[in-house]
Amino acid sequence: MIVIESEKFMIKEPTAVTIGNFDGVHLGHQKLVQTILDYAKIDKLKSVVFSFSPHPMEFFKRQEGFKTMFSVEEKKFVIENLGVDILIQYPFNREFASLKPEEFMDLLIEKINCRVLVVGENYHFGKDQCGDINTLKELGSKKGITVIGIPRVKIHDVRVSSTRIRGLIENGDMETVTKLLNKPYFAMGEVVHGDERGRTMNFPTINMLPTLKKLLPPDGVYFSRVWIEGKMYAGMSNIGVNPTFNGEARKIETHIFDFDKKSMVGFYKRIRSERKFENAGELIKQLNEDRERCKNYAEGSFLEEFKLKRYKCEG
Repeated sequence: MIVIESEKFMIKEPTAVTIGNFDGVHLGHQKLVQTILDYAKIDKLKSVVFSFSPHPMEFFKRQEGFKTMFSVEEKKFVIENLGVDILIQYPFNREFASLKPEEFMDLLIEKINCRVLVVGENYHFGKDQCGDINTLKELGSKKGITVIGIPRVKIHDVRVSSTRIRGLIENGDMETVTKLLNKPYFAMGEVVHGDERGRTMNFPTINMLPTLKKLLPPDGVYFSRVWIEGKMYAGMSNIGVNPTFNGEARKIETHIFDFDKKSMVGFYKRIRSERKFENAGELIKQLNEDRERCKNYAEGSFLEEFKLKRYKCEG
């Protein structure tokens, strides 16, 4: 997959394009992507996901302390695995946000050579969000672009949205999050050296320091799976500061074998909240109970393992 992270580019091949923030790349996003992939195959077009950086919510500071579900690298990883040809991370600024609908459509034609445009039926764009699906269809008919509106994806009559999923993550409901994302909610990053205290308790861990802008589930213990160099390992992860030992930095500690390589940790189910124990012995006792609960969950889990390859959307 080609990744473009500048406004200075020109795509010569005709394209099928979908537009959005794609934070989380949930089932609704995957429906958009699958549609451009289908058109690209039929009409021999290049498939393009047109996204933005930074997230508009972050740029306009509409929400205090706003955090994205996926980092740029995590979003790249998922979109590439969907089979997309080109990902554009267009610089989001006031100039771009103030484009009129006609100017926005011209950008798609001049820079991306757009022939097919796929958006959600509720999509709004341009200055003061004045453009919508009807505006796009009207402009598209004049400029030779086929515009397709995709209905909202619903699960049990409830719309799948980034806002809803973000709220579920904040409440630690990772099982529902996994269903709506069609994959586990995960974090990618370099493994860092910890204090190696886990080794002395027979619970060696790999440690990751997530980016400050990454939305994490509540502090606590989770059943997780870890991918390292294409191999998957079951385990349990703790998110938090390790209060029993007066820790300060919030990090992800996952109990598997010791590795010094990049890893990806997917969170499937919250087991309990993080808490401070009276001593290491009490902590070890609880960790053993946590490990058994994780193993029991893994054995009875209804979830399909998330493979490091293209996956198809549902709904």
